[in-house]
Amino acid sequence: MSDRGATARLSQPTASQDAIRVMVVDDALVIRGMLSRMIEEEPGMAVIASVGDGERALKSLERHEVDVVVLDIEMPRMDGLTALPKIIEMSPGVQVLMASTLTLRNAKVSMKAMELGAADYIAKPSSSGELRSADEFRREFLEKVKTLGRLARRRRRLSGTPAAKGAAPTVSATKSASKPANITLRPLQNAKPDIIAIGSSTGGPQALFKVLSAMGTEFRQPILITQHMPPTFTTILAEHIQKACGRPCKEATDGEAIAPGTVYVAPGDYHMLVESKGISKTLRLTQDPPENFCRPAADPMFRSISQAYGARVLVVILTGMGSDGKKGAEVVVQGGGQVVGQDEASSVVWGMPGAVANAGLCSAVLPIDEIGGLVKRLATGGAA
Repeated sequence: MSDRGATARLSQPTASQDAIRVMVVDDALVIRGMLSRMIEEEPGMAVIASVGDGERALKSLERHEVDVVVLDIEMPRMDGLTALPKIIEMSPGVQVLMASTLTLRNAKVSMKAMELGAADYIAKPSSSGELRSADEFRREFLEKVKTLGRLARRRRRLSGTPAAKGAAPTVSATKSASKPANITLRPLQNAKPDIIAIGSSTGGPQALFKVLSAMGTEFRQPILITQHMPPTFTTILAEHIQKACGRPCKEATDGEAIAPGTVYVAPGDYHMLVESKGISKTLRLTQDPPENFCRPAADPMFRSISQAYGARVLVVILTGMGSDGKKGAEVVVQGGGQVVGQDEASSVVWGMPGAVANAGLCSAVLPIDEIGGLVKRLATGGAA
């Protein structure tokens, strides 16, 4: 069997009707087989097709209903970036998870893919030996596929769009209310923050671009961002943020003083903390154990910022799976700071913002297009 173009045996005939249906697209047969076995061993998931390039993926989509496509970047005949918009057009509502090794080029391509409509990304191990021993990769991979599969099912159900026909639903079309009726909001104070801290995960890069662009450049408070991303990817994210918002933006380095008006991104595989040194504030990078299976994680960042800045803290929690940020947000609120969460309707995954909203920690739960404006008003001392 060729390593490049082979199609794996399909599981569709025996798959449960309720199973999340996955297509794996990767030109490396060994990697493709291992990813497929991970999915097949997980209850409630089934590999519908396993193919070696973008052309074969498109042909398979003509025959099979798919919820999630795991898409490699570098492939013969048709690469992932070329196939991506064709996949989305052919199968409205399908969720695409980009899978690539940790190289600078692949990080740039993955960021471009998310601009073109990919839902998320995962950094795959570069060898079969590395993959076999990567329990953390397996957990993250299956969690992402499962979450995106549920998202695809929910959006199609709410929009009445089957997998292979109809118009692609927009995020706003899948939900009607910005704030669920059972969410209790804390009073929104007009206190001007000294620092803004943002946590995000799945769907985060595009959400960050929107929020930071809407903030403008009028205020000088520093902005700290923890986005769940591996090394190299965070380097590219910082570059994209600077282009999008017009503010200086960089990956944080250990021991540097926090400068006014600058955006700092936590580097992949490091928690980013704030430490007080007299009247100055300094960034510290640590490789303390992951929290919520994440490093960087938002919780330790929020805790350290609350300790360093007290009540003058504004936290923003954007789209992302899991509950990272909730425990840190509790510390911020207890210290007198405020929390703003993204609403469910505009979130790719309402995990992180949903956790803080349902815990009653938010002073506002808003659509993504309104969050930047609120941050700007609070940061400039305007009325909320």
